[in-house]
Amino acid sequence: MTSSTASQSARKRVLVANDDGIFSPGIKALALAIARVADVLVVAPDVEQSGVGHGITFRRPLRFKHTAAAGFGEIPAYRVDGTPADCVVLGINLLGRPDMVVSGINLGANMGDDLTHSGTVAAAIEGVSLGVPSISLSQISNGGEYSFGPGAEYAAKLVEQVLERGLPPRTFLNVNIPPIIKGARVTRLSDHRYEDTLVTRLDPEGREYHWVSGKPRAEYADDTDFGAVEDGYVSVTPIRLELTARDLMDEVAGYLPEA
Repeated sequence: MTSSTASQSARKRVLVANDDGIFSPGIKALALAIARVADVLVVAPDVEQSGVGHGITFRRPLRFKHTAAAGFGEIPAYRVDGTPADCVVLGINLLGRPDMVVSGINLGANMGDDLTHSGTVAAAIEGVSLGVPSISLSQISNGGEYSFGPGAEYAAKLVEQVLERGLPPRTFLNVNIPPIIKGARVTRLSDHRYEDTLVTRLDPEGREYHWVSGKPRAEYADDTDFGAVEDGYVSVTPIRLELTARDLMDEVAGYLPEA
């Protein structure tokens, strides 16, 4: 075996997904950048699935189709008529277990409490749930315009490091990229959230309809994801899927009524 053949055989496999759909420029830039450090497979929704959270489709069949029209070149790319989490489930079960799941690059931030409804983050969560190290990536626009090149290059470097070093079980990295990158910080989640309001209006036939809107609120501390991005730094937040409030277990046991 030649050294080049050995190098090829040692390359890791990365499954790339997103929630903006297979034709999003963010996933194209990400997949092409990662392809320089690993073998890449793309499995993404056939249409935008933003805000669907960690939804899984189980009441209807799913379609899994190869597509050559999304501009990935020689990278195998498949579209799914389902959620981002569906894409990870089908990708792993139909294409073989990858060494990593990477989701993104999302059009817009996923910071603070926004993680709970992000389809981008949900794809990473599904990867972690299936025992695969995962990263989710999102980018903030510059006045409505996106330039994914620098963020994709940084993502490829981070992927290379995580492939070499690994991540603890039930843990993933949530990454947010500013429009112009000054550097990178390890951060904690801020309390960035939307304070929802309900706008009620009448349609042309006089019937009520409702529109959920909200004003953003955020914590700007330097060690938070929102603060880092505001300062021009890539925010890298380690997230652990441990939902149990272990510090409250004894307290709750003390007043738990008998069944």
